[in-house]
Amino acid sequence: MTNSDHLARRRFLTGVGVGSALLGVAALTHSALQPGPYSLAHPRSRLDSPQDVPVNRSARQAGVVDMATDSRWRLRVRNDADFEELTLTDLDAMPQRREVLPIACVEGWTVSASWEGVRLRDLLDRVNVPADATVRLRSMQQRGAFSTTLMEPQYARHPKTLLALRLNGEQLDLDHGYPARIIAPGRPGVLQTKWLQSIEAI
Repeated sequence: MTNSDHLARRRFLTGVGVGSALLGVAALTHSALQPGPYSLAHPRSRLDSPQDVPVNRSARQAGVVDMATDSRWRLRVRNDADFEELTLTDLDAMPQRREVLPIACVEGWTVSASWEGVRLRDLLDRVNVPADATVRLRSMQQRGAFSTTLMEPQYARHPKTLLALRLNGEQLDLDHGYPARIIAPGRPGVLQTKWLQSIEAI
């Protein structure tokens, strides 16, 4: 094979390599630009969402179906030695408030809805929680960064912060946090604890 043949072959192989690389980059770029089901460009739809509000984590995904539907569920509210366990019947018997508040999700969607339940500060007063106390909210969800969250007093004592029992005029759907969840103004959705198990002053 002559030198000119070697040179021609090298140029051909170089061209093939560059072309393949460009095709690979183009394919990766195309794939990266395609919006996934949870992207900001394609947020979750309200269509077919329970109670007309999207859900970013279902009860089944959180592993709480059995606990959340157990008739023996009680909400535990504690402040040191002061302690109460409340059933849904107990909570329904307390003064109820209705507030229109948004859920703002990190996935990029925000939906306002009508929430109804007990003011959180009324629950805290039952066990003499100090007005300046931070409270710990514990979900039935055992895993995940937000299975336990802290709520500062400016949120815990806000008159619109609710232990929500109903959403848009109906009992909470299981995927929205049944039997009870937190909804508070000005907090991201991941901190609006669902499937609430306990509230404790710290």
